[in-house]
Amino acid sequence: MVQINYPAYNFKIRQEDKNDFIYDEIRRKWLVLTPEEWVRQNFIQYLIESKKYPASLIAVEKEIKVGELRKRFDIVIYKNDIPWMIIECKQMNVKLASNVLQQILGYHSQLQASFILITNGNETRLWHKQQNDFIEINEIPSW
Repeated sequence: MVQINYPAYNFKIRQEDKNDFIYDEIRRKWLVLTPEEWVRQNFIQYLIESKKYPASLIAVEKEIKVGELRKRFDIVIYKNDIPWMIIECKQMNVKLASNVLQQILGYHSQLQASFILITNGNETRLWHKQQNDFIEINEIPSW
């Protein structure tokens, strides 16, 4: 399991009609602040602030086709214009069980990234693809 120390970040948050909204710096728009969006935004800032990932190489909630289904991944990091890391975020009370791993493996079947990562904000698990196997590792690579 990966240990993460989230940086303090001054998120832009506003309230409108009893809903909280958070500004997504990557997508450049205001989004409803759901529990999953909170995890996603904190993880993005961790990648940018702590691991020095360039924001310009981060894609958030883009549609892909997995088999005959249209799906939306949470986060993909690109390196040399190809998917390098796929990240699936869940809200904090969702267990990182086999169904979450199966979900990200479905995205991987299409994107073929070197790393897959699942997180609920409290727990984070990361695997590195090596030949035909996924090896679990305990540290997110720095950029």
